[in-house]
Amino acid sequence: MARGDRRRRWRWVLGGLLALAVTAVALPNAWIWASAAGHVTEHGAADDDATAPVAIVLGASVYSSGEPSPWLRYRLDVAADLYESGRVDAILVSGDNGQASYNEPIAMYEYLVSVGIPSEAIAVDYAGFDTYATCVRAREVFGVSEAILVSQDFHEARAVAVCRAVGVDAAGVGDTRARANRSTWTYSWLRERGAAVKAGWDVLTDRTPLLGDRETTVDDAIAWTRGNRKG
Repeated sequence: MARGDRRRRWRWVLGGLLALAVTAVALPNAWIWASAAGHVTEHGAADDDATAPVAIVLGASVYSSGEPSPWLRYRLDVAADLYESGRVDAILVSGDNGQASYNEPIAMYEYLVSVGIPSEAIAVDYAGFDTYATCVRAREVFGVSEAILVSQDFHEARAVAVCRAVGVDAAGVGDTRARANRSTWTYSWLRERGAAVKAGWDVLTDRTPLLGDRETTVDDAIAWTRGNRKG
């Protein structure tokens, strides 16, 4: 085969691989944006008026001291506002507790209590190792059928699309304060494009995360708030 023919063949092969890679990324992202359309808003925006029995806060990094990272605090502040304004009756904090020395859910719980949220109104999910696990566990373990998801704005569409795909009637309220760190926010937005591929695969294959016995802590938190809330 002539050298020119070999080069053309490799160009076709490389072009085909590139097209396949682009398609593999584009399709799940298109699914996410279509599924989340009309169900996501920014905290404090004019159309930020969704209500639900429970807000689900998705976990993020916690420092070695046990303090939530700034972006996680932003999420928790949004959830606290949703509760205090009466838009939700309970808060489910869901995060990674895969190691004895690392506990996102407890850090989230303690922060919410420190800003005035009643402990009785908070339920804790210790096995929300990723967004898909949080959504499936919310439905299968905690019995959640309707929720407001709280995360950063760049993450909301994926979280809403996944939760809706597994049977949770989800809306999303996204934190926007993280945008102040423009470079990190941009990196996170770009990383989301790849995370969409995993999300699509998880939904398509119906992956089963770590589950467990049915818990009533969300039901109990909702009942407590409704029985004690004034007005």
